[in-house]
Amino acid sequence: MKAQDNRFMALALMLGQRGLGQCWPNPSVGCVITRGGRIVGRGRTALGGAPHAETQALAQAGGQARGATAYVTLEPCAHHGRTPPCARALVDAGVARVVIGSSDPNPQVNGQGIAILRDAGIETVTGVMQDRADALHAGFFHRITKGRPWLTLKLANSFDGRIATATGESKWITGAEARRLVHAMRARHDAVMVGGGTARADDPSLTVRDMGNVPQPVRVVASRRLDLPLSGNLARSAQDVPVWICHGPGASDDLRRAWEGLGAKLVPCAENAGRLDPVSILQALGQAGLTRVFCEGGGAFAAALLQADLVDEIIGFTAGLAIGAEGMPSIGALGLDRLIQAPRYTLMETRPVGADVMHRWQR
Repeated sequence: MKAQDNRFMALALMLGQRGLGQCWPNPSVGCVITRGGRIVGRGRTALGGAPHAETQALAQAGGQARGATAYVTLEPCAHHGRTPPCARALVDAGVARVVIGSSDPNPQVNGQGIAILRDAGIETVTGVMQDRADALHAGFFHRITKGRPWLTLKLANSFDGRIATATGESKWITGAEARRLVHAMRARHDAVMVGGGTARADDPSLTVRDMGNVPQPVRVVASRRLDLPLSGNLARSAQDVPVWICHGPGASDDLRRAWEGLGAKLVPCAENAGRLDPVSILQALGQAGLTRVFCEGGGAFAAALLQADLVDEIIGFTAGLAIGAEGMPSIGALGLDRLIQAPRYTLMETRPVGADVMHRWQR
């Protein structure tokens, strides 16, 4: 039974992974329903967070759900939100057995979904492939338990840690294959974020390109004074793809009106020592519902996030060229005196991507 449970849970996890970046503030859940070892229904959390994975899988299974086994990556919800409780839907459909990956820390669920199933006499197994399920739902868990989204910091640099020459030339340090993979990573996050310096220097679009017709992530810029180009790529496209600007209390009223007129959402944040407080930024994004944020720099902003201990994952792309000490570093000054003070991460994955090397690190 364990091998079969793992096989069908792995499929449910794959379904959930396909929805990452598309269903915030809800988690991207996968569900597979089987009967007699055959799949009769499957589903994942829909675009925008509803309907939920279980109800979609049950609708596909129809009458075959009675006496079936449901594999769900996250504990079925137990409360009325935009949709009725999924735990109750599984009971009403006559499912005989439910296999769950992760428990839900949301206070509105937090064991109540499991209790509904067991009180109805349904055999309920928990913790199947839990490590993978926890990783899938890490962004949702962060928002619920810490009030902020999971933060991935992406760095693309030369092998001596530079992101540009002394004159600011940076296109392109890494190759086309690495850039395409970055677009795929953007698509799996709720938002792409940069600091105001990067937005001014690079005039980025921060959209997902060359990946087909996929939902676009929110574009977030941290700009204390809102002093971003009003004729740049972000401003021109704010009506079509969301732009959120995190700013300080001193931003001018004229710039606030200008950006709101262009269609941007303004996110007030606190300041600390004359700059935007990174903790305030992440808390504000969590309150707005974001669960996974993909930060692409620049160096000073990356350093501020690391200093505040907010970076959960670092993804680096290292190119086979050297720029030298006069180049711009990928991470700004951290003010460290001793190695023991340096933030350390554990290597999770490394692999070649075209002519570059991708390495992924977590806390």
